[in-house]
Amino acid sequence: MLRFVVRRLLVAAVTLAVISLVTFGLFFAVPSSPAKVMCGKNCTAADIAQVERRLGIDQPLPRQYTEFVKGVFVGRTYGEGDFRQDCPAPCLGYSFRNNQPVTRIIVQRAPVTFSIVLGGAVLWLTLGISLGMVSALRRGTALDRAAIGVTLAGASMQVYFFGLILLYLLVYATGLLPFPSYTPLTENPARWAVGLLLPWMTLGFLNSALYARLARAQMLETLSEDFVRTARAKGLSARQVHTRHALRAAVTPIVTIAGLDIGTSLGGTFITETIFGLQGLGKATVEAVQFLNLPVVMATVLLAAVFIVVANIVVDVLYAVIDPRVRLS
Repeated sequence: MLRFVVRRLLVAAVTLAVISLVTFGLFFAVPSSPAKVMCGKNCTAADIAQVERRLGIDQPLPRQYTEFVKGVFVGRTYGEGDFRQDCPAPCLGYSFRNNQPVTRIIVQRAPVTFSIVLGGAVLWLTLGISLGMVSALRRGTALDRAAIGVTLAGASMQVYFFGLILLYLLVYATGLLPFPSYTPLTENPARWAVGLLLPWMTLGFLNSALYARLARAQMLETLSEDFVRTARAKGLSARQVHTRHALRAAVTPIVTIAGLDIGTSLGGTFITETIFGLQGLGKATVEAVQFLNLPVVMATVLLAAVFIVVANIVVDVLYAVIDPRVRLS
C-alpha cells in the first residue's frame, strides 16, 4: 500500500507540473498584461515597456516560469522601486488589479467554497445512498417508483433553476430562512449553518439524484452475488447482510464519483455562489475572467487541478479500505 501511495504521489506531482506549465503558457497567450492593467489606457508603448521591465515580465518565458515555480516554494518579489511588491510563499502570483498576492485572495475566499461543498456533499451522499438502498430493497413497490420519480426530477433540474425556486419560496415568500450568507464556523457555528442551509439543500437535492440511481443499480447487482447468498445462508440478519456486506461492496463505484465531484466542486461552485451572492472561489474566478485578472484565473485553475488530483489519490486509497478485494490484489 505504501508503495502504491508513493507511486500515485509521484504521478500527481508530474501531472500538476504539466498543468502548471500549460496554464502558464495560456496566461501569456492572452493579449492583455499586468503592465497594461497598471499603466491604464492612455499609456504609450514606451510606458508599458518600462512597467513590464520593472515587474520582470519582459524576461524570457522559461525564466519567468522558473521564477513562478520558485515563488510557490520560497516566495518572490515583483518589480523594483515604487513597483516593488513582496509575495510570501506559497506565492501563486500577484494581482495588480487587487493590489495583493493571489494567495491572500484564495485564503479569504476558500472557506466559503469549502463550507458550501463539504456541507452539500454530506447531504447529497447521505440522501442519495439512503434513497437508493431503500429503493433497491423495495424494488417494484410504490416506494421504489416514488423514489425513481424524485431522482428523475432532481436529475432533470439545474442549479440556477432549482436554487432560485428555493430562494423565492423559503426566503422571499415565506421568510422561513434568511438570505444566504457566510459566517466563519469558529465565530458562530449556528449562524454558519443557517446561512448556508439553502445552498446545501440545493446541491443536496440535485446531486443526490445521481447517487440514488447509482446506489440502487449497484445494490440490485450486489444482492444477487454469491457472497450475499452465503451471508444469508450463515444465518445473518437482513440488516447485517444489507449494511455490512451488500452496501459495502456496492458503495465502491460511488466513492469514485463522489471523490471527483467533491474535488471538482472545491475548485469553485461559481453558479451556486453567484445565485446566492456568496463570495467563494467560484465567484472570484468569474470576477477575474470579467476583469482580465489573469494571475487569479491561473491560480484558481491550478488550485482546481490540485483538488482533483488529491481527490483521485484519496479515492484510490479508500478503495483498499472499503473493498478487501482491492487489498488482496
